[in-house]
Amino acid sequence: MKKTIEEHAARFSKIASKYDESQDSEEYRACASLVVHYADPSPDDVVLDLGTGTGAIALALAGDAERVIGRDISEGMLDEARRKAEEVGLDNVEFGEGRFRDPNVDENVDLVVSNFAMHHLSDEEKREAIQVIADLQPRRFVLGDVMFFGTPDPDEPFYSPEVDLPSTVGFLAEALTEAGFVLTAVESVHDQVGVLVAERAPLE
Repeated sequence: MKKTIEEHAARFSKIASKYDESQDSEEYRACASLVVHYADPSPDDVVLDLGTGTGAIALALAGDAERVIGRDISEGMLDEARRKAEEVGLDNVEFGEGRFRDPNVDENVDLVVSNFAMHHLSDEEKREAIQVIADLQPRRFVLGDVMFFGTPDPDEPFYSPEVDLPSTVGFLAEALTEAGFVLTAVESVHDQVGVLVAERAPLE
């Protein structure tokens, strides 16, 4: 992680009120749509949204799930998420502080989703985070993020090199497999943006 968690939290809290309108790229919208599509919760599912930000994914899934838990490091972003949930009258969504490697969840969950957040972690931190996610025993993990499908053009990065640490699709696939997942879908939205869908490997 190029910045400390506290530095990342402060940076996102500062832009929280304008974050949604800043995320207007075609790639971001496509990625979010695919994450929601592949999550596909059932009415009795508990969903964990890591790096929930202002709650866009969590709120989109709440209507189909029993309950959605949103976790983020930025209190400013969480305040925006709570405000939006209250505006639309959703009472089955709970937002609170949590991190990829310490999600602050004391129960198993059915689904885990994350969109445009994990790329702030180093490769080793991502590996640790994926194992923590696996330990929550979800049947499916849907990750939308900045990731490399090939060699990125250094002159046209989709990401911000000063704060982001995207991984290759190969690395993420390997980390998911090591944690007991089976990769069931790979969607390339851009050569630097994609969605991975991982299911729990069946028990022997």
